[in-house]
Amino acid sequence: MAEAIKVLVVDDHQVVRRGLRTFLEVQDDIEVVGEAADGAEGVARAQELRPDVVLMDVKMPVMDGVEALRRLRELGNGARVLIVTSFTEQRTVVPALRAGAAGYVYKDVDPDALAGAIRSVHAGHILLQPEVAGALLSQEEAQSGQGRGGSLTEREREVLGLIADGRSNREIARALVLSEKTVKTHVSNILMKLDLADRTQAALWAVRHGVTD
Repeated sequence: MAEAIKVLVVDDHQVVRRGLRTFLEVQDDIEVVGEAADGAEGVARAQELRPDVVLMDVKMPVMDGVEALRRLRELGNGARVLIVTSFTEQRTVVPALRAGAAGYVYKDVDPDALAGAIRSVHAGHILLQPEVAGALLSQEEAQSGQGRGGSLTEREREVLGLIADGRSNREIARALVLSEKTVKTHVSNILMKLDLADRTQAALWAVRHGVTD
């Protein structure tokens, strides 16, 4: 049996934290390993507990979700962060995605859909709504860096195209008949050559520059 996905819940409302924990604890493949009431505590707990996925609110006291995301990236924490928010405005969600979130869901999400989202980001997928992806693209248009794509090898361009399709490393490995370790190396090289921070930015770069089917 596969090891359970370790989840940390970061939200300043105790009722929300309790509700998320109550639902997720009945999932056979998901384990809630901890909670935090603000971004600063969330960063500390993420460093201590090393969860696979962090469910992160955006608007919180002490340190908001966007700043917490930045701190986790600076610390090299590998947890995948899924934003769970009640705010639908792009001005709230887009900064979180730019800071490194793997995607977002709203607090009124269907419980089964939330569990599916956790499994999806844990597998390496990126959860972006089309309108938010468009907003991210338009904000970064002035820094297109189009010439950097010429440094990619043909294989790296293939991997990048599959990242843009939302494929995980395991799925890319199967599609290209490679080992997951080799795919991980290609992804690291792509991020380095394009001067990008994460898979979300790589996917957006690929869409903007036509490196997709």
